[in-house]
Amino acid sequence: MAQRSRKHRPGAGPSEAVPEPNAGMKRGYARGEARNARIREGLEPLGPGERPRAVVIAAVVATLLGLLNLVFLLAGYEVRGEQPALPGVLILSSLLIAAAVGMWKLQYWAILGFQALLGISLAVALLSLLITVQDLRGIAVSVFILITAGSLFWFLVKAMARIQMPDRPRRSQA
Repeated sequence: MAQRSRKHRPGAGPSEAVPEPNAGMKRGYARGEARNARIREGLEPLGPGERPRAVVIAAVVATLLGLLNLVFLLAGYEVRGEQPALPGVLILSSLLIAAAVGMWKLQYWAILGFQALLGISLAVALLSLLITVQDLRGIAVSVFILITAGSLFWFLVKAMARIQMPDRPRRSQA
């Protein structure tokens, strides 16, 4: 087999710095971290007794959904002609009510858990819209869920950032 020859570039020698293979990725990461730091600086920590509006709305929604599940179960409501499974309804209702209580107390885990439930709801609504919905009512319900759950999810992200912030003195309003 023939050997490949290396072309010699003028001025290139063993002392020339070799570019780092991940330099572009590190620059991008540094830019992202700088942007995140600016955003964190713009956030105001929560005051004593303050609850973000999105968290209050999420707590109310979780409470209503949890209680409505129990009411529909007790009223004998049927889903697609069948009675829903008692353990499933009780587990979901207790999760929603626990999340509501935790969110009211501004517990990070509760908001994160409720966001997980919102994410699952978004995925199910999108899949049902794409696969199973066959009438205008089903389309309207799926779109309604996508808009409301997506909006609540979005607004809870900033609320979670404020809840997670370390205590620091508030900036004066000049």
